[in-house]
Amino acid sequence: MNMALLEVQDLSIQFGGVKAVQNVSFSIDAGIVYAVIGPNGAGKTTLFNLITGIYTPTAGSILLDGQPIQGKSPDVLAKRGVARTFQNLQICMNMSAVENVMVGAHLRLDRNLFKAALRWPALKARDLDLHAEALELMRFVGLEAYASASADSMSYGALKRLEIARALAMKPRLLFLDEPAAGLNPKETIEVDALIRKVADTGVTVVLVEHDMKMVMNLSDRILVLDYGRKLAEGTAAEVRRNPDVIAAYLGAHA
Repeated sequence: MNMALLEVQDLSIQFGGVKAVQNVSFSIDAGIVYAVIGPNGAGKTTLFNLITGIYTPTAGSILLDGQPIQGKSPDVLAKRGVARTFQNLQICMNMSAVENVMVGAHLRLDRNLFKAALRWPALKARDLDLHAEALELMRFVGLEAYASASADSMSYGALKRLEIARALAMKPRLLFLDEPAAGLNPKETIEVDALIRKVADTGVTVVLVEHDMKMVMNLSDRILVLDYGRKLAEGTAAEVRRNPDVIAAYLGAHA
């Protein structure tokens, strides 16, 4: 039996007396699209923050390839192949679109500035490579038209895809997308849906938090449902859709 790429066991965190995530366990196989859903305040983003090193759990373990990663910093996790986007855009508006993507590659290639200063010609050559790589990623996410644009001239939907390109520049094996369709119009949502599928087709494992149920049901191989920080259900879209607890807690409220 193959080992799961990511395994979460009895994960909990509390802030003060509030148990934001409690005893959550699940595993994610390589190469799938895995969605985390649940009502507002269910603990979805907190779960992402625990796995991607922003928070340290109060209890439980997180294994990547069978190795514990709980409490490791985001830059250490980036080197292990974990990247993410955030609910709120984290784009540098005073940089060009392509420079924003290059930031992702810089995060991957931990660069010591002193060493870099001593090897300036080599660094510039590498930056040319990174520039070419960033342009290729912009093509991949459908933003080739913005190759020379500044970030502040781009639409919100384009910036969302730029953020995905930057995360991909880190060459992740595991990509966490926190509400990639939030704030998008229907056309932009379809574009992001297609892009996530395209990313998954390259072999990157995608984990997303998303409120757009249609998108989640269409895209996901497996779905985890959280409610008040607890695991309510897990399964395929069809299984989750039929689960009476889920209908009561979540889908019923949206029906």
